[in-house]
Amino acid sequence: MAVTTSKTLRNQVLYSVYVRNHTAEGTFEALRRDLGRVKALGADIIWLLPIHPIGAGARKGTLGSPYAISDYRAVNPELGTLEDFRRLVEDIHGLGMKCIIDVVYNHTSPDSWLMRNHPDWFYRGPEGRPGNRFGDWTDVVDLDYAKPALWDYQIETLKYWASMVDGFRCDVAPVVPLAFWLRAREEVEAVRPGCLWLAESVEPDFVAGGRADGHAILSDSEIYQAFDISYEYDVFQCFQDYLEGKGSLRAYAEALNRQEYTYPENYVKLRFLENHDRLRAAFLIPDGKSLANWTAFLYFQKGMTLLYGGQERSCVHLPSLFDKDSVDWTSGPDRGEELRRLSRMKKHPLLADGAYHVRALAGDILQAVHWAGGRQLTGVFSVRGTRAPVAVDAPDGRYPNLAGEGEIEVKFGRVRCQGDPIVFEAARMAR
Repeated sequence: MAVTTSKTLRNQVLYSVYVRNHTAEGTFEALRRDLGRVKALGADIIWLLPIHPIGAGARKGTLGSPYAISDYRAVNPELGTLEDFRRLVEDIHGLGMKCIIDVVYNHTSPDSWLMRNHPDWFYRGPEGRPGNRFGDWTDVVDLDYAKPALWDYQIETLKYWASMVDGFRCDVAPVVPLAFWLRAREEVEAVRPGCLWLAESVEPDFVAGGRADGHAILSDSEIYQAFDISYEYDVFQCFQDYLEGKGSLRAYAEALNRQEYTYPENYVKLRFLENHDRLRAAFLIPDGKSLANWTAFLYFQKGMTLLYGGQERSCVHLPSLFDKDSVDWTSGPDRGEELRRLSRMKKHPLLADGAYHVRALAGDILQAVHWAGGRQLTGVFSVRGTRAPVAVDAPDGRYPNLAGEGEIEVKFGRVRCQGDPIVFEAARMAR
């Protein structure tokens, strides 16, 4: 485990930005002018999708994917200059937030600087030509980490960017050797003490399928040796199956509970309803009351909360990775006040350091509890907007609802769920 990982990361909100599509201008400067609004939502960290130049070879769409990088040591001129980027990061820091950037180390564009200057550092397919090992990633070619000189180049690149930013979100991190990430973490620490490492870990089927095809792919448990945070793709399919009527809420709750005994005690999961690779939450969950409950549960979960730019305006359209496709900031209800309230709840110390358990109740209600010592934080989330009395382990009395307005009452060990999210702190009952 990354033994230095702080549990307080579980109190933080990460806001993801695709610079090209975040504003009409699609520039660092335009994003810089929006930072105050993002900060007011409760964001602690801003994650920028790849900021580097995009290759022209095998490009998808009109502008290409930011994950088909042509030069790791430059910025995409369509977004601005290096000085524009530095000014953006300075303002992020000035507002008390951190900045992390995307690292795409499995592959480059076919016409990248590395391909032109070090073609021997690339994976070769059965016919001896550069290629990729996974899926329909036809706009990229894979690197070959059997080459020690590649490690040196990549780590020096990380150290260069670490002189400016606070950490890295590492794309498909499980397909890059663990030993590389361990060495990179150690060397970058000398440049940026406390550097934040977020792994895009992958779905269980991706791990199993890739291994069956003879590829070395890291499990989430292995990833935690080098990274502070990993994606929650280990449980996301259960969430999606429930929404699509193919699985039960109980199966999802049980998957979440397994994390408590599968991973190290200080594990941090990145909790999300949407990201740039997935459908928008407001598309998946069109009912407003259901979406409010799922959003409150997102913040209540043990782990770091992810918001993808536009989620705060209930956007249903997922911007294209390959073309100019700006976020429509007028597309839906403004959920800013709701998210600000939840971000304040997110700072509760029991969400950072305590035991955690989730139960699925009748009526499509999730009940979750964080506890430590004699205190307990209880959440009730009616994910279909169902109204029902819910039994809770808390003393009778009235408590502020941290997920909404006003108070809730516990009477004879029950709360009255009106279909809105409930979160309250109380003494933990003796067992």
